[in-house]
Amino acid sequence: MRNILQCMRRSSLLHEVGGRVRALRDAQNLTQRALAQKSGVSPRYLAQLEAGDANMSVERLSDVADALGITLPALLDPNGERAPASAEAVSLRTAIAELLEARDLGELKEVRRWLEARFAKRTAPVVALLGLRGAGKSTVGPLLARRLGVKFIELDAAIERQAGLTLAEIFELHGESYYRRLERETLASLLTEAEGMVLATGGSLVNDRETYRLLRRRAVTVWLKARPEDHWNRVIEQGDQRPMAKNPHAMAELRALLTSREKLYAEAEHVVDTSRKDIDATVDTLANELGAG
Repeated sequence: MRNILQCMRRSSLLHEVGGRVRALRDAQNLTQRALAQKSGVSPRYLAQLEAGDANMSVERLSDVADALGITLPALLDPNGERAPASAEAVSLRTAIAELLEARDLGELKEVRRWLEARFAKRTAPVVALLGLRGAGKSTVGPLLARRLGVKFIELDAAIERQAGLTLAEIFELHGESYYRRLERETLASLLTEAEGMVLATGGSLVNDRETYRLLRRRAVTVWLKARPEDHWNRVIEQGDQRPMAKNPHAMAELRALLTSREKLYAEAEHVVDTSRKDIDATVDTLANELGAG
């Protein structure tokens, strides 16, 4: 009786695997002959496998799995949880593999960082604050982080630590393109972390579409909106006289800068107008919108 039950279980498994091979082959528009050539097994043996009649070796079955673009464990999965790979999916995987083939080690590490940042699983939310200087990112950010129970990070400060230089030195020694690369790499690295955070971004991050796209995919973005006069007065109140120093057109330039970025900032998931709100009211509004009120 025991031997009969073992034979029945083995037969059931063979039929499940055979059916999965057939489904994967059909999804990729492959004939049995084409799959046989691709995997190196005989058409006759492949026909037996799909019919549930062939008890193939692990090595041969692995060849079939490789030819179908999946792993052997996925092929053997008795629950059939993995959906059959489509012909388009297999084609895309092949194209990506070909693109990566010629990349050097540094480029491969960059690709890995981007993939980890894009698809990382999180245990807490990431909230990214957007806006010009004086929007309130560095003031609101720590209070909001405390409310959410996560850490607060200023992206520009993280960039400086990464480079071992101040922002002014980065721009003076290496230029904007180098800063943009550091900004993207630092952001990608931060987004691979499983922990949540409130992230204060640089005012110009939205100008880099690739970096901004990554941020919107992996974080809840919030534009702290304010009038030009509010930006100006807040920066002055912080003791920074640079906006007005030796530049009579500074306010006009600030207005023009804000106007040029408004559409980009407005792509954020949330917009909070801070012009008529104090700090506590802004934090309360944000916490409520984020479901942590």
